[in-house]
Amino acid sequence: MQLISLKGTQIELTDAIKDYVDVRLKAIEKFTTDFGMAEISVECGRTSGHHNKGNVYRCEMTLQVPGKVLRAQREAEDLYEAIDLVKDELVRQVKDYKGILSDSHRGARPDKV
Repeated sequence: MQLISLKGTQIELTDAIKDYVDVRLKAIEKFTTDFGMAEISVECGRTSGHHNKGNVYRCEMTLQVPGKVLRAQREAEDLYEAIDLVKDELVRQVKDYKGILSDSHRGARPDKV
């Protein structure tokens, strides 16, 4: 189960944006079912109010799972592109974290430093 918090910074979150974020969070939810309760915070917005070119949209996702906080932030020219980039990064981090957990459950030794 996931608790979802959605926030807009310098932008109004329309129903289309909220639905788009919900669809993207379903991809993350597939990988977090093993963790039980997970809390995810999503912040979407503009980097500044007066720039119109370049990477002016940003999205940030923070996923709190037991024992770890995973965070990803990306900027892009389009808000939907920023959401996709953050989702991909967070999925990668969740897979890496699950791999670390499964290695420790299998009795693997920690790497030498």
